[in-house]
Amino acid sequence: MVDSCVTAGQMDRRRFLLAAGMGAGASGCSRKVERTIKIGILHSMSGTMSVSEAPLRDAALLAVEEINKKGLLGRKIEPIVEDASSDPDRFQSLAEKLLVEDKVCSIFGCWTSVARKRVLPVLEAHNGLLWYPLQYEGNECSRNIIYTGSTPNQQIIPAIDWLHDRGGRRFYLVGSDYVYPKTANRIIRRHLNEIGAAVAGEEYLPLGEQDFEATLKRMMATHADIVFSTVNGDSNLGLYRAFRKIGITAKDVPIMATSMGEAEVRRIGAAWTQGHFATWAYFQSVDQPANRAFVKKFKDRYGDRRVTDDPMEAAYFQVHIWAQAVAKAKRTAVDAVRESVAGMRFDAPEGPIHIDRENRHAWKMWRVGEVQEDGQFKVVHASDGPIDPAPWDQALNSGRSCDWRTGKS
Repeated sequence: MVDSCVTAGQMDRRRFLLAAGMGAGASGCSRKVERTIKIGILHSMSGTMSVSEAPLRDAALLAVEEINKKGLLGRKIEPIVEDASSDPDRFQSLAEKLLVEDKVCSIFGCWTSVARKRVLPVLEAHNGLLWYPLQYEGNECSRNIIYTGSTPNQQIIPAIDWLHDRGGRRFYLVGSDYVYPKTANRIIRRHLNEIGAAVAGEEYLPLGEQDFEATLKRMMATHADIVFSTVNGDSNLGLYRAFRKIGITAKDVPIMATSMGEAEVRRIGAAWTQGHFATWAYFQSVDQPANRAFVKKFKDRYGDRRVTDDPMEAAYFQVHIWAQAVAKAKRTAVDAVRESVAGMRFDAPEGPIHIDRENRHAWKMWRVGEVQEDGQFKVVHASDGPIDPAPWDQALNSGRSCDWRTGKS
């Protein structure tokens, strides 16, 4: 079938390109013959989230470089990188630009749930597809998003149980002031009540906040034995340094973090974070061939001092998953990719993962890591295998499910 907006002269040119293995674009009907497959990479390279988010761009670009060595549908991937500057409104406007002006076939990006929720109406309006690499609060199921980070049952709930098994009874919840921490803590409160533990206190501070001293002094007054942190971005710097400043050690009251990994430790300093815990699907120290290869390639590309972490790993493997789905569908159209990605498998650095056929979330590993003197995490506990994703927490959303096959959500 010939595109209605392609002239006879352009068809001659297109046949030449196809014969040369260069292909033509599939991201909208354009009078310009596309030699590349355009994708958008949308992250914060500046602002309060940049310490965490900028490395995801590098991981995604590494995957693009790897795929381009062989090509995809006879073409090269052309990444269009945008800096959303830690501003949810800018995420929204740039998503519109990428889909409407640049005509990308998929967007890879976002960190905070606020940014993702600002982008979602744009995706729905233009039938765009976002690949989202972050652990998140669940309670969402969009046909316009492929979720490759962990859901609460893959990260938060098992971490709470692990802490409880080790004697944790009084949890002080500290988070950044936006959607993810507040929803996560609703889930945590319910689960702590079920297992006979208590919330000693709950506080939220603005993204970018650095002064945590008053919060930690209030925490100490409650005799909490765990700080469960959903603090994000460079606010982690303020949290961990405040611990040391007022004389609290990890042995006194350990922090279990859901959004602090190797990239943040590198910025904060191992001396400030040693002995504290984080819960993720992936750590740089995971000892298996796929991860050793990933870490080597990343360091060879960006320098030996750089580190890898969980969101970076997801930002990397989701580009490969997308490419596999495109190759299977033999086209880049959103509807085709959305169908072909169901059940897709990949030998990721964290271990084998696959995309759930019902809800288009990833089956993920779960691990607990303890910060070591060198700034790396020692894996102190891990699941036996990938955990199936449950986007809707049933205690908060009884009976809700996410099944693309039936259209129920």
